[in-house]
Amino acid sequence: MTELKLAASMSRLGTESAFVVLARAAELAAQGRDIINLGIGQPDFATPDHVVEAAVRALRDGAHGYTPANGTPDLRAAVAADLHRRHGTQVNPDHVVIVPGGKPTMFFAITMFGEAGAEIIYPDPGFPIYESLIRYSGATPVAMALREENGFGFSADEVLAQITPRTRLIIINSPANPTGGVTPKAEIDRLVAGLAAHPQVAILSDEIYSTMLYGGRSHTSLLSYPEIRDRLIVLDGWSKRYAMTGWRLGFAVWPEGLVDHATRLCVNDHSCVNAATQAAGIAALEGPQTAVEDMNAAFDARRQVIVDGLNAIPGVSCIDPGGAFYAFANISGTGLRAMEAQTLLLEHAGVATVAGTSFGAMGEGYLRLSYANSEDNIRAALQRITEVLEDRT
Repeated sequence: MTELKLAASMSRLGTESAFVVLARAAELAAQGRDIINLGIGQPDFATPDHVVEAAVRALRDGAHGYTPANGTPDLRAAVAADLHRRHGTQVNPDHVVIVPGGKPTMFFAITMFGEAGAEIIYPDPGFPIYESLIRYSGATPVAMALREENGFGFSADEVLAQITPRTRLIIINSPANPTGGVTPKAEIDRLVAGLAAHPQVAILSDEIYSTMLYGGRSHTSLLSYPEIRDRLIVLDGWSKRYAMTGWRLGFAVWPEGLVDHATRLCVNDHSCVNAATQAAGIAALEGPQTAVEDMNAAFDARRQVIVDGLNAIPGVSCIDPGGAFYAFANISGTGLRAMEAQTLLLEHAGVATVAGTSFGAMGEGYLRLSYANSEDNIRAALQRITEVLEDRT
């Protein structure tokens, strides 16, 4: 048998545990088990019809070839216009780079700044790919603690205190996965002000959930701060907002000095995003937003159901998630560790959740539950969780 020697960096590459849970849930379902999936983070709605039709029309009209590596000019202009409508900020379309989903932007930014001897600050609990790619790059990951008592928003003073001469990049995510936390504008103001003393530090702001906020909250985009625009990378896209996870379409706004580097990475990585999907992206941004509004209203109603239901379970508590479509439940009162609870609920209750430790060490004692599922299924899942936990006592 051939013994292949892999690069050492492959041993540092992690994964996204939600997909592991999804695979096990599928195995159980194939065995005839009734599984309610509150694990995977994708909208349970269909892509709006006019978006689908735009892609079909593009294919019929001959959109079958390569496109520019950074995206079609029409789509980049549509993104810039949309950002202006939403955030009141001017964005040069030449600074927009279209990519197949959100992860390429993470990969590109961390690749640009991550190497042996460098440090990158990232949220914990946070999207697991941040830490995975930091380790893969050879850089040292430095955890930015997100605490329940702060609504799972970051503390600007704590983040600023973590900056050293080796810090190259800070990653922030608000509204956040897995917690649904929204960092208050005052903390973002304080972070930006403090970064004036650290001009060597770049910022990656993951704003993929920026249109999903509840309870009167509003989104503060880092694009609103001109003093950091020359070192700011903003990640956003269509997957969550328009229920287009499978279309693989995202974008980033890059500072002028990094656009060419990002485009060169596109050329080396995936050449370009497929033409029909980009036509769909234009239709999504420029067409009616009714489907988006309806979807967010449904998420808001489900949010209230799941939070109330979790808080009614002995040993479980859950603060109000301000955005996204996740509840990050505190299960410390059950006596279970996060991975134990994930396994128990999937195998014995038929409810798929994700252990908080899948999102970092600070996630111990928590479970992430996605409310991208029907209210009926959420209520049924809560009943099953209650019964299984009660059976343990």
